[in-house]
Amino acid sequence: MLVVVTLVAAIAFPVRALAVQPARPTVMVFGDSLSAAYGLRAEQGWVALMAARLAPRGMAVVNASVSGETTSGGVRRIKADLERHKPSVVVLALGANDGLRGLPVAQTRQNLELILDQIRRLGAKTVLVGIQIPPNYGIQYTNDFKNLYTQLAAERKLLLVPFLLDGIAENLDNFQPDRLHPIAATQPRVLQNVLPVVEQALPKPQAASR
Repeated sequence: MLVVVTLVAAIAFPVRALAVQPARPTVMVFGDSLSAAYGLRAEQGWVALMAARLAPRGMAVVNASVSGETTSGGVRRIKADLERHKPSVVVLALGANDGLRGLPVAQTRQNLELILDQIRRLGAKTVLVGIQIPPNYGIQYTNDFKNLYTQLAAERKLLLVPFLLDGIAENLDNFQPDRLHPIAATQPRVLQNVLPVVEQALPKPQAASR
């Protein structure tokens, strides 16, 4: 008799017994030191600022950026990070270290495409973040590197942030002593460059059921 009563109770109240809070949609930032708040407190970086802006909208933000990361390193770890965080949107902001080391543009492009393929398999949207570098390796290399991002975005129909450090790179006062990483005061400007594009990729809010 006790078994029968237990089964009836389970059938009568299945929703309460099995109710699970849905996971919040997640934006994963996959970048290098420019996104990892290098030289700053974590909460000062533009990714943390974005998390604070998106939290009221029910979005989680995960910073999967690693200082010193190249696109080759990104290829090696993208699958594990995607499986761990299961993002709805990936902000792909890699390439600066490739450019600073003068690595072949074709190699950087191939690595970015491999990362993009993994993101596509997951079904997440990508926001590609463009990087520009000084003409240390000549004007041709600098232009080819810059155009890499616009070409990829056009070919794959991706949302694009044209240049992560737009409005910042022109003034050395915006940078830490290494002249590579923006200071805390400029992080809101970096966010201003990125957030409007990320917002275009966010899942549309669902209408409340009546």
